[in-house]
Amino acid sequence: MNKHPILIKPILISFLLFLGLQACTKSASLKSDGIKPDSGIVVTKPTDPAIAATQGFFLDNWQPKSLVVPMFTDVETVPTGVVDATVTIDAKDVITKVSPYLFGNNINTFMSQVVTEPALIKNITNLAPKIVRAPGGSLSDLFFWSAVPSVKPTDVPATITVMGNKLGTDTAFWYGKNTAPWTLSVDNYYQTLQTTNSTGIITINYGYARYGTSAHPDQTAAHMAAEWVRYDRGRTKFWEIGNENYGMWEAGYKIDVTQNKDGQPETLTGALYGQHFKVFADSMRKAAAEVNSTIKIGAVMTASAVLGGTIIPNWNADVLSAINSYADFYVVHNYYTPFAENSTAATILNTPATETRNMMTYIQESTSVAPKPIALSEWNIQAVGNNQDVSNIAGLHAAMVLGEVIQSKYGEASRWALAGVWNKGDDMGMFNAGDEPGGAAKWSPRPAFFYMYYFQKYFGDRMVASTVTGSTDVMSYASTFNSGQAGVVLVNKGTADHVVTLDMKNFKPGARFYYYTLKGGTDATFSRQVIVNGIGPSGVSGGPDDYVSVKPFSTNVAKGLKVNVPAYGAVFLAVEGK
Repeated sequence: MNKHPILIKPILISFLLFLGLQACTKSASLKSDGIKPDSGIVVTKPTDPAIAATQGFFLDNWQPKSLVVPMFTDVETVPTGVVDATVTIDAKDVITKVSPYLFGNNINTFMSQVVTEPALIKNITNLAPKIVRAPGGSLSDLFFWSAVPSVKPTDVPATITVMGNKLGTDTAFWYGKNTAPWTLSVDNYYQTLQTTNSTGIITINYGYARYGTSAHPDQTAAHMAAEWVRYDRGRTKFWEIGNENYGMWEAGYKIDVTQNKDGQPETLTGALYGQHFKVFADSMRKAAAEVNSTIKIGAVMTASAVLGGTIIPNWNADVLSAINSYADFYVVHNYYTPFAENSTAATILNTPATETRNMMTYIQESTSVAPKPIALSEWNIQAVGNNQDVSNIAGLHAAMVLGEVIQSKYGEASRWALAGVWNKGDDMGMFNAGDEPGGAAKWSPRPAFFYMYYFQKYFGDRMVASTVTGSTDVMSYASTFNSGQAGVVLVNKGTADHVVTLDMKNFKPGARFYYYTLKGGTDATFSRQVIVNGIGPSGVSGGPDDYVSVKPFSTNVAKGLKVNVPAYGAVFLAVEGK
């Protein structure tokens, strides 16, 4: 896990900056085109495994998935080079059904009203995140959902201190009824969800339970959260109580005890958070019952042990000792790479597998008394200095994280974030908010978008077992579709191309296979461009402008299931079944 001495939340940095500032085209059938079945292939019907405790109710809305490939570009030949990697896929060995909530993202309250931005809405809809978290990381603990600008509750102090910095509440706080063009109101968040066919996951303001100056600030903050549940009226099922409250970068981690009236300590502990969690949960569940809705409430957990003294020791155990079974799920965040390091491509691409698995192991061990579904509601990389966050490498990393969270059986995952602040290329935003240099169009997608878009396109409803031999550079994530195809994601985290062949077990390939090949531009290792089936962007960054119309390559299966996976690139592939 990351071993940085001080983890300053990326959203806080963004917040402070903000304040200061194709060949032949054919029709493709989903059925066999007349090739006779190979009688030598014996297919064993797959059996779904039991739903893991770490997935739980996040799989309640699982649906079978069908693949339709209406048009393609015929590729008559397969690679002729030496095969240096073999991917063996066993379609009967089902690892898990794929949670519909693993492709999510985070919305920012400083990224416009969203529904007023047609290009942005179109791209989010095409991305199909399915779940969008609000109101935005650390600012959640400064967010008053029902307030109009500058009209804060009377029990909020004139200033609050975060990491030694005094923040005046007129500029530090966020208001849910702010309709200014630069921000996002609560009502327009709901409209965004409806327009993009997404569901929500809301983080309520826990910090208010700490810095509030009423006689019982926990009850006051819990009442405010319950009022949001009543206003929501069943539109949102998933709720988080607070954001990274174990961290010194969060509002409420430390308070001015001279203004506190119920004897709270200066520094938050896991036990106190757990005590407050029960107050919030009781109020919110009562409110949900009043409006005939069912909600699930998540508790903030740490994804690792103590990091250089910045995370409260024994946070998870202390929280659980206070809440017992009160939480419906556990919430963790991970920014994978070492904090504020000018990380190499190798460093970045080696983190998805190890970090995702180590994190799950730690969570299970530190919460073993009460296994619950796990939501990884923020994830990204935190490398700086060389355009890493906006690069093709970040895209590869995103594809690998999706594969790993499926394999490790997380229930929910949301990447951070849809938009951010350019900050010399240290921008975790998936879309250019209009401040990117070089003439990039506002709301144009960055490379991570394309990797996540094509991942969903060719990944099925069940993950199945796959293994790679011959190369340690190639990663494989395999799946099957209810409509009969197999979907495979091949990632090359190495500096040389690899010719990869597929060995399909318990699966009868049909007539054709289809694929998209993604790779970075030739300008740099951390290229801001991504090339999709030979088509790049018209500008300095991102991918094809009309990415929806880019046709997959397709080859007859009889010529061999082989593809070239480019250096620092990926292939998203689907094989017809019989």
